[in-house]
Amino acid sequence: MKTSIALVGFMGTGKTAVGKALAKRLGKTFIELDYLVEKKAGKTIPEIFREDGEIAFRELEIAVSKEAASRKNVVIAGGGGVVLNKINIDRLRKEAVIVYLTASPGAILERTLNDGEERPLLTVADPARAVKELMEFRRPFYERAAEITIDTSQMDVESIATEIINRLKEDEGFSL
Repeated sequence: MKTSIALVGFMGTGKTAVGKALAKRLGKTFIELDYLVEKKAGKTIPEIFREDGEIAFRELEIAVSKEAASRKNVVIAGGGGVVLNKINIDRLRKEAVIVYLTASPGAILERTLNDGEERPLLTVADPARAVKELMEFRRPFYERAAEITIDTSQMDVESIATEIINRLKEDEGFSL
């Protein structure tokens, strides 16, 4: 019986905010993989990308995913690219139901450009094009990983959390 939830999806789909709300409502511990990567590296994700490159970041992500996947009764917010390494999903799937949060490119752009965070993959001349291209490339990875899919484009955090809880109640392999 699975007791954890892993949220995957593109940047700006609500993984962190929804993850915190879900953890609070379900009495589970919240874990954010990007935070663990930064803690392990001793620097921010933009610094890791600038100084060490994306490959070094992905290696750290694999290490922290392994640690998080072994925990019970947690809500895990994965980084946007956590699905790119199948090993991450295979590990997460053992204990967690994987929920894919999706949103329209327009909603993602609006959220990411206004959240004050530095997004290394969007520091390009045409962020709208980058979002569309990255989403298109990653979509099959997200869809393969997903056990539940929720479009967050027109929903607030609490509504998304409620929808996830309702869907989990229908899942016989999951224990709230």
